[in-house]
Amino acid sequence: MTALLRRYHFIVPYLLLTPGLIWLAIFYIYPSIQMFISSFWSGSLEHGFTFSLANVHNYTDGLSRYQEQIVRSVFFAAAATVATFLISFPLAYTIAFRAGQYKNLLLFLVIAPFFTSFLLRVISWRTILGDDGLLLGPLKSAGLVSDDVRILATPVAVISGIAYNFLPFMTLPIYVSLEKIDKRLLEAGQDLYATPWSAFRKITLPLALPGIFAGTLLTFIPAMGDYVNAELLGQTPATKMIGNVVQSRFLVNNDYPTAAALSFILMAGILVAVAVYARLLGTEELMSSAG
Repeated sequence: MTALLRRYHFIVPYLLLTPGLIWLAIFYIYPSIQMFISSFWSGSLEHGFTFSLANVHNYTDGLSRYQEQIVRSVFFAAAATVATFLISFPLAYTIAFRAGQYKNLLLFLVIAPFFTSFLLRVISWRTILGDDGLLLGPLKSAGLVSDDVRILATPVAVISGIAYNFLPFMTLPIYVSLEKIDKRLLEAGQDLYATPWSAFRKITLPLALPGIFAGTLLTFIPAMGDYVNAELLGQTPATKMIGNVVQSRFLVNNDYPTAAALSFILMAGILVAVAVYARLLGTEELMSSAG
C-alpha cells in the first residue's frame, strides 16, 4: 500500500479532500440545490407544489414584503459586529502582549461559553436583562431608574445578545494575528522614536488586519441569519430579523417557496457584502500580511 501511494503520490491530496467534499456535497450542495428549486415552487403543502421558472415573483414579493426585516438584520448584525470588535481587540491585545503566564487561562475563559448550549446562553442573557434581573433589578430597588425602564424586548437586548454569543469568533482570529507579530518590529519602532500610538497604527493594526477580516466575517455572517436572540430577547415585531421570518415561513406557515427565496436573497446579499468588504480592505494585502 505504501509503495502504491508513493508511486501515485499525486492523488494523495485528492484522497485527503474526498471526505470533506463528500460532506459538503451531501449537507451543503444538495440542500442548496433543493432549496433553489423550492424557491421557484408555487402551490401549498395541502395541494402540492409545482416548479416553474416563471415563479420569480417569490423573490420580488419576499424582498418587497420583508424589506424592513432585511434592513433590520443588516443593522443588528453590523452593530453587533462593531460591538464585538470594540470588546475583542483590547481583549485579544491584552492576551497576546500582556497576559504572560495567564495567557492560556484567559484563552480558556474566552472559549468557556462554548461548553454551554447556545440556547441556554441566550436564556441566561434574557434573565440578566429582565425587568427585575441582575442588571435592572438592583437599580430599580435603589431608585436609580424608574420602574418602567426596560432593556428586554428592545434592539439593545438583541444586539447585546448577538455580540455576547459571537464574541469568541471575533476574539480568537484577532488574537492569532496579534500573536504572530514579531515583537522585534515593535522594538524597532521604539528605537526609531515612534510613539506608542504611532507604532500601534503603523505596525500592530496593519499586521492584525487578517484577524480582523476573519473575525468580522465569522461574526457578521452568522449574526445576519440569527433568529434565536431576536426571538427570545426581542419578543416584539419591531425586533424581528429576517431569520425569524424564514423560520416562521418554513416551520409555521409551511410557505416553502417564500422561505427558500428569502434564504437565497440573504445568501446573495451576504456574498455581495463580503466581496465589497474584501475589496475595500484589499484581499491580496491581507494574504501577504497573513503570510
